[in-house]
Amino acid sequence: MSVDVVTFGCRLNIYESEVLRQHAEKAGVDDTVVINTCAVTGEAVRQARQAIRRIRRERPGARLVVTGCAAQTEPETFAAMPEVDRVLGNTEKLDRTAWIHTRAALAAPTFGISAEEKIAVNDIMAVKEQAPHPIDGLDGHARAFVQVQNGCDHRCTFCIIPYGRGNSRSVPMGEVVTQVRSLVENGYREVVLTGVDVTSYGANLPGAPKLGALVRQILKHVPELERLRLSSIDSVEADRDLLDAIADEPRLMPHLHLSLQAGDDMILKRMKRRHSRADAVAFCAQVRRLRPDIVFGADIITGFPTETEAMFTRSLDLVEECGLTHLHVFPFSPRKGTPAARMPQISPAVAKERARRLRSRGEKALRRRLDGEIGRRRAVLVEAGHVGHTEHFMTVKLPPSLRRGSIVSLTMAEHDGRRLTADVGALT
Repeated sequence: MSVDVVTFGCRLNIYESEVLRQHAEKAGVDDTVVINTCAVTGEAVRQARQAIRRIRRERPGARLVVTGCAAQTEPETFAAMPEVDRVLGNTEKLDRTAWIHTRAALAAPTFGISAEEKIAVNDIMAVKEQAPHPIDGLDGHARAFVQVQNGCDHRCTFCIIPYGRGNSRSVPMGEVVTQVRSLVENGYREVVLTGVDVTSYGANLPGAPKLGALVRQILKHVPELERLRLSSIDSVEADRDLLDAIADEPRLMPHLHLSLQAGDDMILKRMKRRHSRADAVAFCAQVRRLRPDIVFGADIITGFPTETEAMFTRSLDLVEECGLTHLHVFPFSPRKGTPAARMPQISPAVAKERARRLRSRGEKALRRRLDGEIGRRRAVLVEAGHVGHTEHFMTVKLPPSLRRGSIVSLTMAEHDGRRLTADVGALT
């Protein structure tokens, strides 16, 4: 039986799951389930532990290897679980040699092995470079993800991720272009550039190229690529080349997901964010002038320590002021070891109630956008599950007859408040 991978969290984890699967299989690892974890919230860690217990019940004879951000930040937690056979760090999971050692460890008798002996996790902060990890594609995905960067040099007070990913480091531009070209040759028509802090791209590379230069080089040297998309960006780091590309590169999709986190200046300061509320509003207005049809998504946290109702209202109002359409809302979750965990806490019930109200505001904004899509013709990338996405990342319900990975031009006929339904009477 081959290696099965269960992935939690971000697009970067999805990409890395494909890399580690290839390494594990080439190393001869067999009959093994790898759980690639996320640590962004306490709930994400809880879900990973729950999945481990479930998988052990369903696959009693399989070996279980836990890796990812949660394994990096709290390896002892997972090593102490009797269901777990091995814990690998975020660097080790992408290392072929580590998988050879893992195969040997999994083949050895486990009776009497200590929790500490299960752990193969090194100091992530010691990693200074990001090696490219080419893949042929992503199983089950119509769009391809390409890692351009890893880690983060910033220390937002709520965030544990730098301790799971290390400091920022980037993949050389030429390697990224080569990877994109290879994926396009393998039939992918849309590529998503992904990382932990994508807009910090290039700072550790010779000449310190910016994300905008990378985008330009990809579009120039891979003319066959039909759609290029960016994962979450930090607006304060957006460079002039990137803004110009948004304005005049039609193959760069008109959809940006912003790491905003809050709409109140005091909360942003306590989060140790580098932008103000006015910066966020001004950025969205500027980009909308450059690309009038742009669609914005955003990450926003509710119930951050010391957040008052008035402060939360400013986050709520950000939906209209920035023109946000796709919201990812997170009730604050204190992460052990972060400064925010030591601040005066808001009741979890209040954080969840505010999240509900913010999601409701986001649902209304999405519905308005969907109303405006009716009757418009859009290019839809066909994905698994009989759905697809337009250029603006609007979800479209599709008939099962369409080929996954194809791009079809369709007129939007109706919506249910969450996704569009296309008129498939005249496919082109």
